[in-house]
Amino acid sequence: MSKSTNAGVGSQAPDFTLPDGEGNQWRLSDQQGKVVVLLFYPGDETPICTRQMCSVRDNWEDYVATGAEVVGLSTNTVASHKDFAEHHNLPLRLLADVDRKVADAYGAKSLVPGKVARSVFVIDGSGAIRYRDVRPLGLFRPKDEEIIEAIRAAQG
Repeated sequence: MSKSTNAGVGSQAPDFTLPDGEGNQWRLSDQQGKVVVLLFYPGDETPICTRQMCSVRDNWEDYVATGAEVVGLSTNTVASHKDFAEHHNLPLRLLADVDRKVADAYGAKSLVPGKVARSVFVIDGSGAIRYRDVRPLGLFRPKDEEIIEAIRAAQG
């Protein structure tokens, strides 16, 4: 995986492999040909993050209709993700970036020390970043409609 934080629109998305809430390995490059959405968030069971992930859950049919692979990423552990997903009935896969290497590779840096910035990256089927929204303070969550619009744009 690249150490570069130059994950800007038009650049190739840094590849990575992370465990999900079930302990299964998920690799970005295995998604080739699909639009992928990376939803970085600061932490499980925090007020804004919980609202964000529950909003994704509540709009899940709209996400599924796009055919995109949508995953959440934070520095929480596999066990924390499993509990968070079960507690809120979250349909999306949550990836454990415990050492922040993936967040750092994408430049999802928060102004809060030790936290990941609330960020959205939409990656097209060829692995290029088509949409990037990094919020270093993370007080406002991205709107599902904007993410879905970015998915459709990445699909061409």
